[in-house]
Amino acid sequence: MAVSSSFAAGPKLDTLLLCNHSSSTTSSRASPSQIRILCNPTPTRRTLFRRPVPRCEVASSDVSVQDGSRASSISALEQLKTSAADRYTKERSSIVVIGLSIHTTPVEMREKLAIPEAEWPRAIGELCNLNHIEEAAVLSTCNRMEIYVVALSQHRGVKEVTEWMSKTSGIPISELCQHRFLLYNKDATQHIFEVSAGLDSLVLGEGQILAQVKQVVKVGQGVVGFGRNISGLFKHAITVGKRVRTETNIAAGAVSVSSAAVELALMKLPESSHASARMLVIGAGKMGKLVIKHLVAKGCTKMVVVNRTEERVAAIREEMKDVEIIYKPLTEMLTCAAEADVVFTSTASESPLFLKEHVKDLPPVGSDVGDLRLFIDISVPRNVGACVSDLGTARVYNVDDLKEVVAANKEDRLRKAMEAQAIIAEESKQFEAWRDSLETVPTIKKLRAYAERIRVAELEKCLSKMGDDISKKTRRAVDDLSRGIVNKLLHGPMQHLRCDGSDSRTLNETLENMHALNRMFSLETEISVLEQKIRAKVEQNQK
Repeated sequence: MAVSSSFAAGPKLDTLLLCNHSSSTTSSRASPSQIRILCNPTPTRRTLFRRPVPRCEVASSDVSVQDGSRASSISALEQLKTSAADRYTKERSSIVVIGLSIHTTPVEMREKLAIPEAEWPRAIGELCNLNHIEEAAVLSTCNRMEIYVVALSQHRGVKEVTEWMSKTSGIPISELCQHRFLLYNKDATQHIFEVSAGLDSLVLGEGQILAQVKQVVKVGQGVVGFGRNISGLFKHAITVGKRVRTETNIAAGAVSVSSAAVELALMKLPESSHASARMLVIGAGKMGKLVIKHLVAKGCTKMVVVNRTEERVAAIREEMKDVEIIYKPLTEMLTCAAEADVVFTSTASESPLFLKEHVKDLPPVGSDVGDLRLFIDISVPRNVGACVSDLGTARVYNVDDLKEVVAANKEDRLRKAMEAQAIIAEESKQFEAWRDSLETVPTIKKLRAYAERIRVAELEKCLSKMGDDISKKTRRAVDDLSRGIVNKLLHGPMQHLRCDGSDSRTLNETLENMHALNRMFSLETEISVLEQKIRAKVEQNQK
């Protein structure tokens, strides 16, 4: 990740103001705990960027202080502002991820930030209405809430998104900044690739996150704001996730959140009660179905499933014909809980299903299961209030409590994760090369349009001289001839504007070629296009 910024002095000033370049700071990618950027870092924490501060020195040899220096100083200040604005418009759009995950943020905060899948398009629209956000995507799961954006300005974009997150969740900005992490460009790319490969999951190598990344692309199709850069990033992440799982076999034997929940329940139950404990599963979605499958794998032959409708439960029952699965509607949830020793919850409910007042009057469980009714809650937002644990007859465990289960499974897959990192590094270079190639797309289009205008104008002159009685075949032949000449003339310049990793040409060489063509043919540059985007968004939000 590199965050660079500098002040250009511009024309020679008539004052004593001489502004030096501030140095850009760079940071190589480190472990997740090392790359989290906090708003208020402590003095001992190494920050990844510093805000540039222009320094002004007196150059006594150039000019002397006179009575009219005040007016000149005001003029110099205006030039300095213009210089800073010019630098801002030249900043390349950045891919930024603003995230809070199970590694950095407690579930109490993550559940306030969680955005249901049905709300993703609305969230993308709101994010892209911010002044400095061009594209956006939302990845919201039980373990993470991450916003991916293409920002016209890194600093301003992060500030706007953080304010939006605070407004939508009700969490103060200062509190968000204590837990969030920020990643830019190459680091953001590597992060989503690691997420898709299961390397950033609580359960290393788990497969459900890949399905969730796919869902981001599926939901984003046709949504204004899920643009070329973000769409390309997530599609490439899917490719990386598939490749890592195929070539490293990292998912072999890997547990999922659902299987870890079952393991945790069995850890907390006396071993003698594993076969006899009464199991209740609330929610028959993807997570609930996986809980049922893992219970069956552990030898459970009978369970009650509470769901809003019976359709999904019937499909699961058809799939597992040797297991007695009893369906109950949500209206009978408390009755079912009264007859259960272990309650698994995995619904999309935004409000708790169980609070202390719901559980305190439930009949006690037997001593054979430890005299404690277990609530294993793998939902975000949580389905079971933490207050339930205050009762002497119940214990509540949520997704953050699964860490003790998965710790034992990590050692073998950590070796495979090393292999996965090599794949991710290779794929990251390919994606960056693709994104770099987009820099020259506007120039390519404008050069073609410029050549086409000349071709059409000259063709019309030629045809008018040939008269009205020429045949269609002749017209078509002349038109094809003109197109062929233009295409052959443009072939060389176009090749030198491409930087997709297919040859040894560097990005700097390609950009030099682009600027040369812009100068030679007076083409509108990408800088002015970026400036137009910023102005258009500001004007749009002022309406």
